[in-house]
Amino acid sequence: MGTRAEKAVDNHKSFHTCSGSVLEAFADVIGISEAEAQKISMPFAGGRMGKCGAVLSAEYVLEQKFGDSAAEKVAEYEEKFKASDKGSVMCSDLRGNCRACVTDAAKILEEMLGE
Repeated sequence: MGTRAEKAVDNHKSFHTCSGSVLEAFADVIGISEAEAQKISMPFAGGRMGKCGAVLSAEYVLEQKFGDSAAEKVAEYEEKFKASDKGSVMCSDLRGNCRACVTDAAKILEEMLGE
């Protein structure tokens, strides 16, 4: 597990939301502070938008980083997340497995960013 994935897991162990844990670990990649990441990620937490919050935060990073070409990256990301033994990106399908989702979300994002 890479440094950013470890940070995401540590954030989650410190009672940050799933979405905040991931976005805060990658905040500098998209030029925002961890405090900004925490605020941005709040609507993603707890499956409020259907998808897993950790996934939504990772996708937010991809969208900010790759702009117009992000759609392909997001689709690739979702396939990799599903293949990581999750089978879904929907929070309702993943409930109770938040730490594993944070871990996989961050590891896959780290890999896709080439870190």
